[in-house]
Formats: sequence, C-alpha cells, structure tokens
Amino acid sequence: MTQGLPFNPKRRKLLIGGAAAAAAGTAGIVLPGVGRAAAEYPERPITFICPWPVGGTADQSMRALCQVASGILKQSIVVENRAGASGMIGTRALARANPDGYTIGQIPISVTRFSQLGMLQLDPRTELTYLARTSGQTFGIAVPVNSRFKTLQDVVAAAKASPGRITYGHAGVGGATHVGMEQFALAAGVKFNAIAYKGGAAALQDVLAGQVDLLADSSSWAPHVEAGKLRLLSTWGEQRATRFKDTPTLKELGYNVVVEAPNGIGAPKGLPAAVEKKLRDAFRAAVASSEFHQVAARLDAPVMYLDGPDYKKYVATVYDQETQLIQKLRLKELLQQG
Repeated sequence: MTQGLPFNPKRRKLLIGGAAAAAAGTAGIVLPGVGRAAAEYPERPITFICPWPVGGTADQSMRALCQVASGILKQSIVVENRAGASGMIGTRALARANPDGYTIGQIPISVTRFSQLGMLQLDPRTELTYLARTSGQTFGIAVPVNSRFKTLQDVVAAAKASPGRITYGHAGVGGATHVGMEQFALAAGVKFNAIAYKGGAAALQDVLAGQVDLLADSSSWAPHVEAGKLRLLSTWGEQRATRFKDTPTLKELGYNVVVEAPNGIGAPKGLPAAVEKKLRDAFRAAVASSEFHQVAARLDAPVMYLDGPDYKKYVATVYDQETQLIQKLRLKELLQQG
C-alpha cells in the first residue's frame, strides 16, 4: 500500500508560490502579445461601407475622410458602396460585420428613425460602436426660376389658400427631405402634396422641368441656383449656408425647424478598446484636416465634429426626438400607404 507524503506546511507554501509565479509568468507572456496586436493594427486594408451610391455628396465626403485617415493609419481604406433602403442596407451590413476594426463605415443619423419604423432591426443606441460625427448637409427648398413663388411666404400663403394643391418632390418617405418638409408644413399650418422619388436626382429633374412645384433636397440644387435655373427660397440649417448667405433659414422666417442630418462613422458593436482609440484618433485628425475642410466647403457640408462617446450620446438624444416626431407626423401610417 502506498502511503502519502507527510504534510509539510513549508512545501505547500512553496508550491503555492511557484504556481503564482507561473501564472504571473504566463500573464507576462500573454499580455505583451495583446499589446503588440493592438499596436500593429491595422495590418491589412480596412473596408469602409458607404450606404449611398457612388458620386453623391455623402460618398464624396466619406471618400475624402478615408483618404486622409488612411495616411494617418498607414494602411489603405477601401470604400465599398452598399446603397439602398435609405442607407439601411449598408448600415445592416456594418452592424453584422466582424468587430475587429477591419470593417467600418458611415452611420446615417436616420438610423434613429428607421430603427423605430421597422426598416432596421437593431437598437442604434446600444448595438453599434461610434467613432466620430463628421459633417452635416445643407438642405433647402428650391423652385424653378420662373416660378410664381418668389419667397417662402408666397408658398405658405398659396398653400393656406389651396391645401394639398402645391406639390413638392423629395428623396423618399421617412428620409430627411420628406420629414424636414413635413415638419415645416406642420410649423406653418399648411398641407402639401408630397411626391416621393427614389432619390433626389429624379426629384430635381422633375422640378427643373416644371412638373413639380417645389424641391426639398440637400445641395443638389446648388449648381442650378448658381446657374440661374432655380431659386432657393430657404435653407434648413442652424445658420445660413456659406455659399448662399442671402437665403434665410426656416428658423429666421419664424419656423422652429432645423434639419442638418449629420454624417457619422462607426463600427460593429464589440470593437476592441485599443482599436477603437486608434480609429477615433485617426478620424479626429482627418475631420480637422485642410483636405477635408476643402471638400466639405465644396459640398456645402458644415463640419460638425463630435468624438465617438459624444456622438453616441447625440444619437440617443436624436432617438428620443424621433420617437415624438414619428408619432406627430404619423410616419408609420405613411410608410404603410407607400
């Protein structure tokens, strides 16, 4: 029969100490490896999902940012356009990607609306990583230069005299141009005949052709205003647009409506903290760069930078505002009607 060794307190202490030392030694091996992995990121090209078609203002803005950020990160950033469903197809793809820092993308602020309307099956307040808010857009109301409407006051007076007769084109039910125009109509106490298009370009063409009375869009109208083909009646920002300083904002005209729909950059939920920091730092510098400011000015896109954590708080605030707006404008019913 084999007998156990006699109990030795000193030996037990030695064993415990040896195990602790071994654990510490193992930790010493693992942790530097983690540190090296974070320090070496990115080791390969990064995919940037843009949820809009090639050539649009958001696409141009994001490509300018990615070009600067790639130089800072010393790695290429490949822009991949996944357009459709008012930006939600690209957002869904981003949310489902591996959270390793090699798939990032633009997050439209409309995620706060479409997630509540059932077009995006995720909670944007908790299921995405936010890296930066970048720049806004310049929205406005434009008419053909030969239109009978010389001012926005003319439009309001005509709409009150003939409710539902004046038409306006917008880029899709529930989008910023549609919701902004309906907010204005509500504030002015009027009713318009809203005509939905699959994008602002088609709406612009029908307004230029005189088939629709008003255009509600981002700055697609800008070159046509400068060319004398369209008249800009109002913009929707907090301040007047730099290029169109003679045009009043809705707020100046007495309607408490501000629509800027700022763009943001994010990643899937669960991004490693060290990788998140590198990306936040890179895009902070990219937004501050002269290269991006030049592109933003050309696109009439006011720079509206917020760091990731502050952008996340902003998204939560907008989410709450959208809850009220959806109810007030009966957007769920409008979507069901098509």
